[in-house]
Amino acid sequence: MKTITCDVAVVGAGPAGLAAAEAAKSAGAGKVLIIERDSRAGGILQQCIHPGFGLKIFGEELTGPEYAERFLTQAGQAGVELLTGTTALELRDQELVCAGSGGLLHIRFGALVLAMGCREKTRANLVIPGSRPSGIYTAGTAQKLINIYGDKIGKEIVILGSGDIGMIMARRLTLEGAHVKAVIELMPFLAGLTRNKVQCLDDFEIPLLLSHTIVDIEGIDRLSSVTVCPVDENRRPLLDQQEKISCDTLLLSVGLIPENELSRTGNIELSPVTRGPVVNQYKQTSNPAVFACGNVLHVNDLVDHVSRESAEAGRNAALYAGGKLPAGNLYPVEPGAGIRYVCPQKVQADGSEDVTLYFRTVVPGRHTVIHCRAAGKEIVTKKCVRTSPGTMEAVVIPKEQAAALDGPLEVSCEHGEVLA
Repeated sequence: MKTITCDVAVVGAGPAGLAAAEAAKSAGAGKVLIIERDSRAGGILQQCIHPGFGLKIFGEELTGPEYAERFLTQAGQAGVELLTGTTALELRDQELVCAGSGGLLHIRFGALVLAMGCREKTRANLVIPGSRPSGIYTAGTAQKLINIYGDKIGKEIVILGSGDIGMIMARRLTLEGAHVKAVIELMPFLAGLTRNKVQCLDDFEIPLLLSHTIVDIEGIDRLSSVTVCPVDENRRPLLDQQEKISCDTLLLSVGLIPENELSRTGNIELSPVTRGPVVNQYKQTSNPAVFACGNVLHVNDLVDHVSRESAEAGRNAALYAGGKLPAGNLYPVEPGAGIRYVCPQKVQADGSEDVTLYFRTVVPGRHTVIHCRAAGKEIVTKKCVRTSPGTMEAVVIPKEQAAALDGPLEVSCEHGEVLA
């Protein structure tokens, strides 16, 4: 058994982990080590060969691999160490138990950043009835098979869910010569970004069926058809209006689940809504030495947001390891009317910097007014032309008001027009 000691350890070498590690090193941390279970860094970006990354960070359009390479280069130049082919198994106070080619490895850290990302929901999570033929994939798995291994996954495609990966794969499969017959969405509104609907569905004349679901799957060896029907306002299938669509491939783009098995081993408090750790504005979890960022914390819609949020987590982890992170009273942040969740879930009232609260609305709307209240008193009001559950929003509390907090916060919204 080998033991390594470092100032800041980071689990995951995807966009979140790379940004966090580079920021920790730049903030003055001594030894910064990334632990990655894959054979190379980059995470999901390795298979995202389409452009559209880096507009906010670098001011130009990059592919996923290009974006990852930029951060990997920066991290290397800063002196960050990378340990690939190593899986983090258990979190014990300020020690991480890992397994690699050389056997068990114990990593002792001053601060730890969790950046493990997400996994996709599968058919088992959805409990779709019917037979169990081949030809059913999650959208991310299909993306990897096509973009990394060059496989052909099918010719007649149906996609369940309007998540961003699903819409991007609708375009990718069309460009590969497949026929994408429909994208089916249970909710009466889009799950992903509007720009992906325009660029990936509208531009290729791919039908989007809102308020629909799949109620049956048919096929013996290979998928032969799916049965689709609309749903009512309570999301119950209207079986008398069902329609059978012949296809040989079904992609599932129905949501992501943060990879928090490691967090559970360390008894980190998790949010029942985001399924990620409960954190304060410094991305600090219920274990003060452990920080969380990126999609393991809450699912982001843009990788640029992931990188910025993770850089904050890495910087704060370095400050904690050096005994310089501010302290103060913690107050809960609750989602109010019209808000699905708020992150961070707690605010530390130390007044050292402005506090940004990220949130998603429950339904889409126009002319939306965001209210941030403390002990029933309005402290911040923000107006948005349009909001959508597929787009993460933010409201900023000035540091002077954050310092004056003496009770819980609540974020709520009022839509001038509901679009659902």
